[in-house]
Amino acid sequence: MDLGLRGKVAIVGGASQGIGFAIARLLAAEGADVAMVARRAEPLAQAVSRVVEQNGGRALAVAADIRSAADCERIVATAHAHFRRLDILVNNDGAPPLGLLAEFDDAAWQRAIEQNLMSVVRLSRHALPHLRAAGGGRIVNITALSVLQPIAKFGLSVATWAGVVGYAKTLSLEVAADRITVNTVCPGRIATGRLEKVFGSGAGAPALDENALADMTASIPLGRFGTPDEIAGLVAFLASPWGAYITGATFHIDGGRGASLT
Repeated sequence: MDLGLRGKVAIVGGASQGIGFAIARLLAAEGADVAMVARRAEPLAQAVSRVVEQNGGRALAVAADIRSAADCERIVATAHAHFRRLDILVNNDGAPPLGLLAEFDDAAWQRAIEQNLMSVVRLSRHALPHLRAAGGGRIVNITALSVLQPIAKFGLSVATWAGVVGYAKTLSLEVAADRITVNTVCPGRIATGRLEKVFGSGAGAPALDENALADMTASIPLGRFGTPDEIAGLVAFLASPWGAYITGATFHIDGGRGASLT
């Protein structure tokens, strides 16, 4: 199936690894030019090289910190200056620290807001004029299932990403006449390095032991973790002309683990 993305230009955050890398790689495989964004320059450069080698497409490294207002503006400006247009914005990054809500001070809350919410607000605001100029476009936000089904100690992410869901729904109403769609994807347990970091039992990024893996897998009706490519598949569809009638929606990709009717 040709998704009709050839010649489109996308910005993808958190693109040096995991879900962000999978999204950038698939968009490039479908013929899009991709500005890949991450904080650390060296891993990002390696990721860009892999995308170019695997797909023969064009990819641009933009090392930046999305928690910075100036960097958000620079990301969009750099991508547009290089590729001369912009059609797709994928807001994706890591997540704030885990912990009890009562123990986070104002500084921790502010960092979480800058990372999860304000980055989406700023990048979308800077992207919108270019999406309009292109005759329409796509904004896709990556959050997590915990937004819809909160988990203890994930409160910084839940609270700030819940703001993203509300922002995205409202923005979708305001830009629909411009043929710009805005959607949010909430992955469940996906096989990335972050899974080990969050659910491991030690410092750094420990491996999950067999019992922990079995318990986590048992909680997923499909009986396995998802893959970054499975998230990328939905994002690519939403970013394509085939997704033109889908906007203001929130999707959970979780192997059936979500416990709500919607």
